[in-house]
Amino acid sequence: MRPDGSPALAPGQSLRSRRDILKIAAAAAVAPALAGGVRALAPQGKLYDWRLEVMGASSELALWHHDPVAANRAIDQVRSEVARLDGVFSLYRSDSEISRLNHDGFLDNPSCEMRDLLNAGQQFSELSGGAFDISVQPLWELYASHFWQGVNTSADIEAAAQRVAERLVDYRLIDIGKHRIQLKCPGMGVTLNSIGQGFVADRIADMLSGQGFSHVYADLGEIRLIGDHPEGRPWRIGLRDPSDQSTFGRMLDLENIGLAVTGGYATPFEETRRHNHIFDPRTGLSADKMAAIAVTAPSAMIANGIATSIYVAGREHAAKILGAYPGAKAVITTAAGEWLGSRADVGFAAM
Repeated sequence: MRPDGSPALAPGQSLRSRRDILKIAAAAAVAPALAGGVRALAPQGKLYDWRLEVMGASSELALWHHDPVAANRAIDQVRSEVARLDGVFSLYRSDSEISRLNHDGFLDNPSCEMRDLLNAGQQFSELSGGAFDISVQPLWELYASHFWQGVNTSADIEAAAQRVAERLVDYRLIDIGKHRIQLKCPGMGVTLNSIGQGFVADRIADMLSGQGFSHVYADLGEIRLIGDHPEGRPWRIGLRDPSDQSTFGRMLDLENIGLAVTGGYATPFEETRRHNHIFDPRTGLSADKMAAIAVTAPSAMIANGIATSIYVAGREHAAKILGAYPGAKAVITTAAGEWLGSRADVGFAAM
């Protein structure tokens, strides 16, 4: 359910709705709570809800404010900033910075946001031992063309993917300069979906916080929360069960934090889900060491990068990766359907 009580989109409706595996739960809905006779418990004001697309993901913003003029002015500012950042990171726009970099193999005068995200991607690559790699875009194009477009079909798609990974996937071949970004091998391509949506959520939430908004739910592909729920309790977030996406497998009570969920089941290329959109850059194959992972961290971008890194590297590397970011925690769903919680200081324990 969304903050206004309306139903969330069905998971897997389309490629662009793959992040709908994560939605605010019904228990956190403001409208039903107020209708239930507890209006006096909530601060004076109104929940403003706005839906949009960011980097191809269905997204949502909910903020609480007593002044409708200020709220609508802030939403207009959010709309402008999202459009600007979409022009940097979106692979769905041919004129975006990332699309021009992939097309030309270089990008002159990149924005500071583009440089920052590429540098962050390389840091996650180093931390994860190469399990995280923003240069997997050629693998996406190979699998999409094979399974969805009926071109570049190969008798052995996995062998073809391994060849692409060996030749075109290597974060160390991205030269990030102040005035030019260069892809050192022809045919390379980058994607920032694994951290870019979290970055946008952070930017919008921080912008609203700076304007005095103290209750914000920003789902811009990943989630960033400012403050607590307007009723004075944590936001309750539902994690969908990977084996039955019509149900919530676990609820998390959160505030002032970033949240990201990664799961290959969200965007499979074919019915068996063996081939999905989360790739191991070292082999070219789809990662399959767990069913899903949810990560909370001080920022949505950090949570986003940690989730992808652990999903590919495996839970045996989780403590090291989480330990690099104080306060980060993970909830892992194993391939067998077991739910595990983790913190860097205590390892894994059933929750």
